[in-house]
Amino acid sequence: MSLTSDLANALAEDTFKVMDATGDDRFYMEVASILGASSTTLEEAFLTSVRVRLAERRARAFIMEKLDALEKEAGA
Repeated sequence: MSLTSDLANALAEDTFKVMDATGDDRFYMEVASILGASSTTLEEAFLTSVRVRLAERRARAFIMEKLDALEKEAGA
């Protein structure tokens, strides 16, 4: 990975820790704004990392809901 990707991924990971702890699901936008003021390249890499993580969370939640529904149907 490139330095930019490594930094963006580390920032995204830390940002998600804050988001999970505070419940502020838009905190990443504040971080992106700060990054964009000095490095649009890092800002875009960060936002990409955040979007991928958000998408993965949504997909995982969808899959778990489906599995739970199937288990309930099988048990009924």
